[in-house]
Amino acid sequence: MLDILIRGGDVVTPQGAGKWNVGIQGERIVSVGVADGAAQARRIIDATGKIVVPGGIEPHAHLASLIGMHPAGRLFTLGPEEDTYGMAFGGVTTHLDFVFVHPATDIPTALGRRLERWKNKSYVDYSFHIALGGALPARIFDQMPDAIAEGFPSFKVFTNEVLPPHPKRLPFKLDFGRIGLAMERAARHGGILVVHAEDDDIVQFNYERFKEQGLVDGTNLHLVHSNLSEKLAFTRTIQLAAATGAAAYFVHTSAREGVESVVEARGHNLPIYAETLHHYACFNAEDYRKPRGFCYHTYPSLKYPDDNRALWEGLVRDGLSTTATDEYPTSLDVKLRGRNIDDVTGGNLGAEARLGIVYTEGVVKRGMSLQRFADVTSTNAARILGLYPRKGVIAPGSDADLCLIDPLFKRKLTRDDFHVSDYSPWEGWEASGWPVMTLLRGKVLVENGEMRGQLGDGQLIQRKIDPIILRRPAS
Repeated sequence: MLDILIRGGDVVTPQGAGKWNVGIQGERIVSVGVADGAAQARRIIDATGKIVVPGGIEPHAHLASLIGMHPAGRLFTLGPEEDTYGMAFGGVTTHLDFVFVHPATDIPTALGRRLERWKNKSYVDYSFHIALGGALPARIFDQMPDAIAEGFPSFKVFTNEVLPPHPKRLPFKLDFGRIGLAMERAARHGGILVVHAEDDDIVQFNYERFKEQGLVDGTNLHLVHSNLSEKLAFTRTIQLAAATGAAAYFVHTSAREGVESVVEARGHNLPIYAETLHHYACFNAEDYRKPRGFCYHTYPSLKYPDDNRALWEGLVRDGLSTTATDEYPTSLDVKLRGRNIDDVTGGNLGAEARLGIVYTEGVVKRGMSLQRFADVTSTNAARILGLYPRKGVIAPGSDADLCLIDPLFKRKLTRDDFHVSDYSPWEGWEASGWPVMTLLRGKVLVENGEMRGQLGDGQLIQRKIDPIILRRPAS
């Protein structure tokens, strides 16, 4: 007898969407197929009228993270115990956060601290990228193979300092010599580089020039973190990846130039991948001028309507592999605390809204197929970052991580639709379709607007990337 049988819904599988039944035994999916009148289950979930997709994978979150825009204090983003509560309501069943390694520490020490911070503190499953920043000694790069073997095969690098230098800010930028070394280690041992790509010379010069000219208002952020900066950094990083044989995953692609660079690289059969944020696809720099306009900001900046169109083209068709949030949850007061180009609080509060917004804007408004929707919200992240096929797919043997979306949900979102912090940047957005049930490894986490799970349900997931992903553009 099955533990759970989901029937009557439109189930999205790698072969497309169909009226399949999904059988769950314990934590795993054991069957996906046509209705079987003889099938028995301890619980039957009637999904009639609903769309059943793989549980969302949030590939880019910064929880319990020091807020560097305001270095005078010791402010942190909300932790996993708070933010993953909202993720569960939004259909997200796995998230990837970051372990930051600076010259004063090393990978094992930093990773150990982060693992202890997350232990029994997440509602959904989780893993970590290893972020390498500053003038790291060579011995740190020698630790990369061990991290990969332990299930942490993705390494974040910044090609620039996001903000101007400050004595109380830890370094983020990794010079291209060290990035090349990291790429060599990753290529040799089965890892991937996760890249925040902006041109440091352009960005830092823009900060200096705009301050000299008195153009310090935060509405100028898109001119500091410019389209040209993204183009130069993407191009240079891709060339270095090609030279070292490494795979690269660009985070928060914000501009048309970034999309074009990735499409060109993939055309040369290079293993280059990119994510964008649903914020970047839906908002642009003009939104900074609204009363709460900095709610929509993250680094790099919002860009132009032409970039919105390019991002949706990349998501609906090709060029962009995943959607993410750069989740950086704070209170509204902290989010709006900065007003200038060098102190606006970055990051977004959007993981809970991601699946509903991408369904609304992608599937309903732009004709994105349901299979492509599953790809950009779950499957591709699982494949690129080493979670597949355990995560990111509705198939026998995979974890029973599922989200049920109600396509008849049609209304303007309000603060009451969200479960994290005291605001949402998506208040007032017209939604058409929204997650209504979430299952994590066969356990119902959220149902009928109520949390059924508990803190600590989330587990650490070790990852291993398929070599095909690392050799050619396979997702």
